[in-house]
Amino acid sequence: MAKITINEELCKGCGLCTTVCPKSLLVLSKDKLNSKGYHPAQMTDESKCISCAFCATMCPDCVIEVRKD
Repeated sequence: MAKITINEELCKGCGLCTTVCPKSLLVLSKDKLNSKGYHPAQMTDESKCISCAFCATMCPDCVIEVRKD
């Protein structure tokens, strides 16, 4: 099972990670804002994640970490 960690405070809400997820599990939060005023990315269903790490590779700010348990 995958473990996804997103540093929401450093996320600038660019959405690049949401475009590359083959399972469409990442979305930009509609309710949450970080201290910089951005809507951070969030995982919708971690149990369906296949640990491909496309999201972490695509993130220009390296705020996503993917680990396999």
